[in-house]
This record gives sequence, structure tokens and C-alpha cells, in this order.
Amino acid sequence: MTLAERHMEPAVPAMLDPFGRSITYLRVSVTDRCDFRCTYCMAEDMAFLPKKDLLSLEELDRLCTVFVEKGVRKLRLTGGEPLVRKNIMHLVRQLSRHLRSGALEELTLTTNGSQLARYAGGLADAGVRRINVSIDTLDPDKFKAVTRWGDLAKVLAGVDAALAAGLKIKINAVALKGFNDHEIPDLMRWAHGRGMDLTVIETMPMGEIDADRTDQYLPLSVLRADLERRFKLTDIPFKTGGPARYVDVAETGGRLGFITPLTHNFCESCNRVRLTCTGTLYMCLGQDDAADLRAPLRASEGNELLSQAIDEAIGRKPKGHDFVIDRRTRKPAVARHMSVTGG
Repeated sequence: MTLAERHMEPAVPAMLDPFGRSITYLRVSVTDRCDFRCTYCMAEDMAFLPKKDLLSLEELDRLCTVFVEKGVRKLRLTGGEPLVRKNIMHLVRQLSRHLRSGALEELTLTTNGSQLARYAGGLADAGVRRINVSIDTLDPDKFKAVTRWGDLAKVLAGVDAALAAGLKIKINAVALKGFNDHEIPDLMRWAHGRGMDLTVIETMPMGEIDADRTDQYLPLSVLRADLERRFKLTDIPFKTGGPARYVDVAETGGRLGFITPLTHNFCESCNRVRLTCTGTLYMCLGQDDAADLRAPLRASEGNELLSQAIDEAIGRKPKGHDFVIDRRTRKPAVARHMSVTGG
């Protein structure tokens, strides 16, 4: 089928939630495991799911395919760390058929970069064009401290390999008060100097960790005000399909994104749902309501039951989350860790 013929086909009906938002973006956690233990994300002594509880790669492919058939246009693989999942490239290559058919606009992933040197070329060959890499600091000692197990040099080598393979990279940095807030300008100059966007993210109240998040939390409104004393920031309408709001930075010529789930939530335009490695669908990152898709997936070789379960879940997607961080609310807004839901 030619590209012109595909454009003549009727459009796939969009999945609409109760508030009229079109659900076109699926984030899939392929594993809850990670080779880092970032202090704001998980406890050091994390107990991960037994491997027998995980969906197989074939089941993940089938689930993702049903979502694509129902109107998902962007698919992001996450974790944990997605590249530690055994045989992950098999899943990436399988899913890339939806890029070739035109059913999927983008297949991408978020990674900590530890395995990128090994996989960057294969990702590019499979049709991945853009990835997110999480780097909170360029100080090797502080990087080791915040990730507990991470090696900055290995991550930077992965970034080099990804750029050499032709992948576009967006650097994600969680803004942590008293840790990296004063490093953001240098991180931005480094990223922009290599042609990479930078997005800063407010820490989210998910899962019990070994620290008090009120000590870590930095409102990005404060960070932006500080940056505007040194840089000319211009709001732009640029979008990548996610929640970031972007500005152009005159002095560096690059883009800076802000993801602000607490100070300025983005729920009104939410187009996302999240699927875990066990087949649980979360309609909202900041709510506990979820739908079990593993049971209908395994109940029949056909996809009718699965499609119905997805429709029912989308039909109860909430208007927004209930994230809050303050001294009176020390418990996380939701008990599960970020690595379970998939970022």
C-alpha cells in the first residue's frame, strides 16, 4: 500500500474519555526493574515483581497493537529501565511494523542511558527517531549519589552513541531543591550545545522513598523566575505530545521544557494512559483507579473482550490528579512507585 493510499483510508475513530479528550498516547512500562535506585523515585531496597507476573513480550505487543488499532498514535516504552528487559529489542522491532504501516506516528522510549551505548544503533534501525534520557546532574559524584548505582561516564557514552546513531535526544532532569537547582543553567547550556532539548520536572509524590519529598520539592515557578534573571525565555507553542510547556532560550538557541504536575497541572489536555508490565492500565498517573487488561487478554485469542475492557477503562478516566506536596501531607499521593506505572 502506498503512502497516498493510506492517507485515503478512513481515520481510526479516536478513543474519547468522559471529558472529550482524545486518547492518542500510550506509555508502556515493560519492566518495573531498574539498574539505578534514584532517591526521588524508589527506595534502595526495592522489592520487584517476580518475573512470572510480567506479561510476555508477545502479550505486550498484542496489547499495544490493540491500542494502536483503537487510535493510539504515539507509543512510549518506559520502565523501570526499559532497556534492562530481556530481549527488549525484539519487542521494539515488532512494534516498529506500525510505523512502517503508518498506523503509528512515533515509537519512542525513556531511558536512564545506562544501556544506550549497546542499543542506540538498533533503536535507530527499528525506526525510533527520538528518545528521552534522564540526567539530573553532570557532577559524577552527585550523579552517583542521586542514582545510588549510576555511572555518569557510562550514561554520557550512551548519549554520544545515540547522537551518532542519528537519534534526537531530550534530556529530562528532576528539579531537586538544594541538590541540582543551581546546576540547571549549566545542564541547559550543555544540552543545547549538543542540539538536545532539556525538560525540567517537578518531583512527584509517588511511593514511599527514603527521604521527605517536602525537602526535595522545588516549584518550577521559582526555578523559572531564577532563570529569567539570566536568560531571555520566550513561550512557544512547540509540543511533542506530552505535558511539557516549552520556551525558547535566546542565549543558547535551544528549547527548555517545564513539566509542572503540582504548580500548574496539565490535566485539561491529557491525552495519555499508562500500561504496566503486568497488564494494569492506569488512566491517570496521580489516581489509583486502574483496569486489569491481563485477564481479558488471556481469556480469548480474539481481541473483542480486550477492546471492551479498554473502552470501559477510558470511559472512567478522571478529570485530573490529586498530587500535593506539603508539610501536612507527608504520605505519597499514590502508594505505587513511579517505576511501577512507567513514568
